[in-house]
Amino acid sequence: MIFYKVTVDANTYEVGVEEIGGDPEIRTVQAAASISAKAPVAAANESGTPAPAENTPIDTSNAQDIAAPLPGTVISVNVAVGDHVQAGQLLLVFEAMKMENELVAPCDGAIARVHVAKGDALESGKKVITIA
Repeated sequence: MIFYKVTVDANTYEVGVEEIGGDPEIRTVQAAASISAKAPVAAANESGTPAPAENTPIDTSNAQDIAAPLPGTVISVNVAVGDHVQAGQLLLVFEAMKMENELVAPCDGAIARVHVAKGDALESGKKVITIA
């Protein structure tokens, strides 16, 4: 499988493709997973604001906990501690009721804590991300 970074409307995605046969002169490929289900690659902050250095403390005095709205399973976490996010930005994708659901930032801020990882089970109301 070969992985490519693809940019669509200023969002960068990592897409895996594999050869599925046919004429060697004409390469037929099939996406390894739905592109819409792939997480944007966190190479740079969308706002252009650099993330703080790892040892730079984040002011958590006005932190807001983001909770899971439904029980499900985490498919991808699209942010990391220190990332700056804007209201409406994708934080994570989870499966609930056989559907992929997106959890987006309710406000601008910095990611202070990520409480879940890919594959974790979610319970309704479980704290998943803290934004400061």
